Amino acid sequence: MRCPNCNSLDTQVKDSRPTEDSSVIRRRRVCVACNFRFTTFERVQLRELTVIKRNGRRVPFDRDKLMRSVQISLRKRQVEPERVEKMVSTIVRELETGGEAEISSEVIGETVMEHLRTLDDVAYVRFASVYRNFREAKDFADVLGELSGEEEARLAAIRK
Repeated sequence: MRCPNCNSLDTQVKDSRPTEDSSVIRRRRVCVACNFRFTTFERVQLRELTVIKRNGRRVPFDRDKLMRSVQISLRKRQVEPERVEKMVSTIVRELETGGEAEISSEVIGETVMEHLRTLDDVAYVRFASVYRNFREAKDFADVLGELSGEEEARLAAIRK
């Protein structure tokens, strides 16, 4: 592992431990050359995924980019980071086990929206506004109507 401080390739693992859900290994490392300490995370990757963008361009799937976009939609929302991490891990696992090595950005976007809808309504609307490229207030009203319709159906089912 290359040291982020001095770029030396001579580093040592000082401590390894799994995260709470055991899906990631956290490693504390130290650079032999400059004594800089840093942390790395190791997770299982079932397959290499390629994203097919709307313009047809193909790029490698980037879990961190997915996490950043979800975090942006959740900005200033009271959602525990562990729940966000678990949701992103679930999305990635779904994409990896979906059978296809190439996935359209539309499939990824819809999958994220599906999960955000159950996590936080405001984040869902924020993400949808960017993903679906909202142009006017009516677009927001349509999504809010979908959400309120689902809520009414859920309440009606509870009342029965």
